[in-house]
Amino acid sequence: MRSPHATIAVPPGDSEGTMESHPTPAGHSVRTRSQHQRRKRIVQAAAALASRGGVEAMQMRTVAERAGVALGTLYRYFPSKMDLVVAVVGEEIDLLESSIERRPPSASTPAGRAVDVLMRATRGLMREPELADALIRSLILAEVETPFGDRMTGLLLRVAADGLSQEQATEEQLTLASSLSSVWVHELLEMLRGRRGYEQIQRRIEIAAERLITDI
Repeated sequence: MRSPHATIAVPPGDSEGTMESHPTPAGHSVRTRSQHQRRKRIVQAAAALASRGGVEAMQMRTVAERAGVALGTLYRYFPSKMDLVVAVVGEEIDLLESSIERRPPSASTPAGRAVDVLMRATRGLMREPELADALIRSLILAEVETPFGDRMTGLLLRVAADGLSQEQATEEQLTLASSLSSVWVHELLEMLRGRRGYEQIQRRIEIAAERLITDI
């Protein structure tokens, strides 16, 4: 899902004290854009570190230095390392959703479309196995609320059931999509542990999708 991480370029003159310095509407717009860019640099820096050394490499001070922000600024955006991990996961899902929008699954069945999405996500994550391992393991042990499961469930519903939203879905449909998402996470962990190959993962997800998603 992610292109190879490049060194994070820090724009010259990035000031950490400008968040409250422009009271005008135009200044507010500039400030908001600056905050968004700064947050994005932080998340990219964290992802780059995790892709090379796992969550252990995502030390808050190191992330701040790589992103070119003060440590206090980093903590204002992300109070804990787990909040930062969740943000990195969110960016990975953003990239997956963008890929799906650009090239929607072409399979004729709900199960086939769901498999397409999950295997596309698998290929993207496995291009950077250290990052994938760090994110999946951290989310399993997460002590903060994460949108990962809900977002994957929502994505599966949209592609499998022709745009069905989580608000429109029945409890049964939500449960089926959520169960398939959980199967995928488990199989991804098995791949990361070296217990499954890509073809095995795909076949197992196909079987699960055919049982869970066929009539969604």
